[in-house]
Amino acid sequence: MTTQTVALGIGLVSQLLFSSRIVLQWIQSERAKRVLVPTLFWQISLVSSFLMIVYGILRHDPVILGAQLISYAIYIRNLQLLKEWGKLNPWFRAGAYVFPVAMLAWFVTGNQHFSLRAMLGSRIPAGLLALGAVGQVIFLLRFVYQWIYSERKGESSLPLSFWVISFVGSVLILVYAFLRWDAVLIIGNVFGTVVYARNIVLLRREQRGGAAAESAAGANQ
Repeated sequence: MTTQTVALGIGLVSQLLFSSRIVLQWIQSERAKRVLVPTLFWQISLVSSFLMIVYGILRHDPVILGAQLISYAIYIRNLQLLKEWGKLNPWFRAGAYVFPVAMLAWFVTGNQHFSLRAMLGSRIPAGLLALGAVGQVIFLLRFVYQWIYSERKGESSLPLSFWVISFVGSVLILVYAFLRWDAVLIIGNVFGTVVYARNIVLLRREQRGGAAAESAAGANQ
């Protein structure tokens, strides 16, 4: 079994988990007729992100690796804001801190399958790398924005801007994935793009409904 076959398997499992969290969030939101984000969404995100870190290392892809390292930390922070991090098994929490660091140390040390030196010497065209980097930066900014927004509110929350940024970033990553023909990124982002668009519609509808209710209440006073 080749390294690329292993990478593909890990990447597909990761994207399956990423898709499952989106399906979970989508179903709950459709039932409530408003955007909801369950705790399980963040727990699945954390596991999926770790697998994508491994995938990025095996693929020697700096765009994927850099994006997932930042996302990983933000997922943990959201669980902390939800007061759910302390409820998780202590061994799981310890592993969540140790495993990524150990994997990165192994990556820096290098072996016959993957190494930091090999990634730095990869021949990804500069323009393509820039496109992927811009897409991932925009995609990451959604969680940076969401993180700041949640810190100010004192609770984990996903505002409309989060979904707009997600949609734009996802489209750019899809272009990058098709140009590099990365099946994992394609599978992971096609469905997500649809869900992001649907959440924008739901939130806009919710905001219009709230504004109409406030206007009606003001008129009756």
